[in-house]
Amino acid sequence: MASVTELLNANLHEVFNNRDAQARREAIERIYTEDVAFADPEGTTVGRVALGRKAAELLDRAPADFQFVEDSIPYTGEDAGALAWAFGPVDAPVVRGLDIIEVRDGRISSVRTLVVPASA
Repeated sequence: MASVTELLNANLHEVFNNRDAQARREAIERIYTEDVAFADPEGTTVGRVALGRKAAELLDRAPADFQFVEDSIPYTGEDAGALAWAFGPVDAPVVRGLDIIEVRDGRISSVRTLVVPASA
């Protein structure tokens, strides 16, 4: 069973930072519950397919040199965690955010993403 820290890292790197569609789908199946809820400033989606579509759309809109990197240490509890991140060219992120996850039965059941422009 994955730890909350491992799930935070997998969410960021294996899903939202992964431009390989097949590997991303496999990660989604492994780390999220079927009914995962994903909420960001654009709205809320439910289910693995919707979450995968969200990650693909985000990466498809971003230039090839954009990537997610950790912007803090992970904060974890028994069934929840948070990880700050930055997105953009490695040395010049254009946005920063925070992912807050809830974990059920060893998988992520919800992700709430809060964002702030890097210039703020």
